[in-house]
Amino acid sequence: MEYRFLLTHRDGPVEHLTLNRPDVRNALNETVIAELTDWAGAIAGDRSVRAVVLGGTGSVFCAGADLAWMSKMVAYTREENVADATAAAAMFGALDTLPIPLIGRIHGAALGGGAGLAAVCDIAVAASDAVFGFTEVKLGIVPAMISPFVLPRIGQSAARELFLTGMRFDAARSKEIGLVHAVVPTAEIDARVNAYLDEILSAAPEAVTTIKALIPRVAGRDASDVRALTAETIADRRASAEGQEGMRAFLEKRKAAWNVRR
Repeated sequence: MEYRFLLTHRDGPVEHLTLNRPDVRNALNETVIAELTDWAGAIAGDRSVRAVVLGGTGSVFCAGADLAWMSKMVAYTREENVADATAAAAMFGALDTLPIPLIGRIHGAALGGGAGLAAVCDIAVAASDAVFGFTEVKLGIVPAMISPFVLPRIGQSAARELFLTGMRFDAARSKEIGLVHAVVPTAEIDARVNAYLDEILSAAPEAVTTIKALIPRVAGRDASDVRALTAETIADRRASAEGQEGMRAFLEKRKAAWNVRR
């Protein structure tokens, strides 16, 4: 499907998804949100895709909310605001729960909702000169919709500092708090993204989907509470065709059937 503000490109089993509003620094509006939600619903059922790279055209990754969209919000009723915010929250949720790995390619800036997009990426790679910020309080609003995704990533302490001040912070700080996983010079960002892709494509796709879904079910719970869940999960994987192939390939010192060279 063609989108107005998104570019999609398939490179073998890898989908490249690019925010394409460079004239407004890839800012989010209701159309971008609807398109991202639609894309996420479609890609979730495509078993040929094993990883997604999310990036942005132009000078920045995503500068947050679009000014024209915000000007509409000023005149919204409370009910309209709730509907609008609910749609945005659903979009972040759809990206967060994709059954395939989502890698963020972050350059320039990731502010407000743009930082929220970084938080829903399973792996985020940032250029060393990128700037981040949960800047909503500077506008009299709050990072409410993205908080369920940001808090597990950066923790309450960092959230208190950065949500309450709205201060901008650099890529090194974003890695320190866990918002991104790798910081590299801009010229090396694609190489690092590709290195992560190579690792993902050497892993079993169903196993990757399974463990991605398991992480939020186990996180923060006592080991005794999830003992049955984790035992049943590994037992199912061992008995699966993919698990059998992986263990045999290891014992036979060969590459498993799913191991793809790009």
